[in-house]
Amino acid sequence: MSDARHDAMQSFDADHLHEECGVFGVYGHADAAKLAFYGLYALQHRGQESAGIAAGDGNVLRAHRGMGLVAEVFRAPALDDLVGQLAIGHNRYSTYGHVTLANAQPLVVNCRTGVLAVAHNGNLVNAGELRREMEASGSIFQSTSDTEVVLHLAARSRARDVVGMLEDAVRRIEGAGSFLFATARQLVAYRDPHGFRPLAVGRLGSATVFASETCAFDLIDAEYVRDVEPGEMIVVDEHGMRSLQPLEPAARHQCIFEHIYFARPDSRVFGENVDRARRRSGKQLAREHPAAADIVISVPDSSNTAAMGYAQISGLRYEIGLIRNHYIGRTFIQPEQGGRRFGVRVKFNPVSGVLRGRRVVLVDDSIVRGTTMRSLVRMVRGAGAAEVHLRIASPPIEWPCFYGIDTPARSELLAARESVEEMRQSLGVDSLGYLSLAGLRACVEDPEHYCTACFDGRYPVDPFQAGREDALRRAAIEPSVARAAANLASD
Repeated sequence: MSDARHDAMQSFDADHLHEECGVFGVYGHADAAKLAFYGLYALQHRGQESAGIAAGDGNVLRAHRGMGLVAEVFRAPALDDLVGQLAIGHNRYSTYGHVTLANAQPLVVNCRTGVLAVAHNGNLVNAGELRREMEASGSIFQSTSDTEVVLHLAARSRARDVVGMLEDAVRRIEGAGSFLFATARQLVAYRDPHGFRPLAVGRLGSATVFASETCAFDLIDAEYVRDVEPGEMIVVDEHGMRSLQPLEPAARHQCIFEHIYFARPDSRVFGENVDRARRRSGKQLAREHPAAADIVISVPDSSNTAAMGYAQISGLRYEIGLIRNHYIGRTFIQPEQGGRRFGVRVKFNPVSGVLRGRRVVLVDDSIVRGTTMRSLVRMVRGAGAAEVHLRIASPPIEWPCFYGIDTPARSELLAARESVEEMRQSLGVDSLGYLSLAGLRACVEDPEHYCTACFDGRYPVDPFQAGREDALRRAAIEPSVARAAANLASD
């Protein structure tokens, strides 16, 4: 898929941060690749650009990757060729690198110990400088993905086995990473010391499974056991499962946006039920920003649970006021004229019988650029709503993310440019209320263990060091200010 086509496809969804990626792994099951297929199917919401599976039978590691959704990539006989008792899989939404087949994962390389595959959810803040360093000494890269950097680091290690090579590699990377590695006979899981991105461990009979979210376990009837701990490496092979600690855990900085938007509400993420956290956010939003209105509606689907929580506390009736078209698919192409507005109308349609003459509370999980929300507000008003009161179940997004979320530059973030009152006017709503950061923190367990850099600019892993000019450009701030913000978060 070309970058231009990707931009066209995503333009009508610009008011949401986009999913990072989803990973799934299984060891010790005769139908490992088929289980990986179903696991990726459950994790499809985390990435729709490409999908891939690598499977090992003890002697050979085979892989199949393609552009598109899981069901498109793995048409028969693709899965039949992926034999073996272990497999790792990946759904991709690009946060680093171009939208090409070369960047689809799992990435697979041949090194001195044999074939090695990797699937990665996250973003490495020092990938650029590591890549330049290795290219200067002769390394040749086949992709623009930051994930390939880890494979090169492993290949350069002098350790005697794959596990030692991977331990050496992860000691050099900085940023967010939940990884699954595979050889023909071994599966290795690793999570970065801050625990930015989720990674869970489960059991299916005698098989061991890993997934970004537990909804993937539910589909295959696996049992959730625990999360991979920050800084932990888990090795599964013919000798069983063992835990290593190549890096000591740092202060936890789990991505709070998993609970706001990314994860499915039926998942357990960071040891907590997503539905429960999301419903709490809607309740807290109603306490902080009540509205004199008749009904509450959501921007489906990610905001449904928060809207229900808002309705419960406010005493207003929850209604379905917007219908989402789930079948747009990858092939939707914007017309050249008026493409963005047309795209929003393709994705959403108002229920005029519900909205006409009503004072409406419209609940969404976040606003990024504001383009889609403006169209939605016009759509709701056009369907006859007497008033539109917009409520956002998260604080204003003012800073870009460097840990695995596809966010635009700070200059493109609506809340970084305008006050709440200015946003209210530009969005065309009667009132606008955001959930406070303190209110959001109160909605999750162990709130001190979450990263909130996209709201407050407090970056727990400094993305602004020398050689990381792209980070400074996206944040549009001076180096001294950037480093001060990063240091503040680490105090």
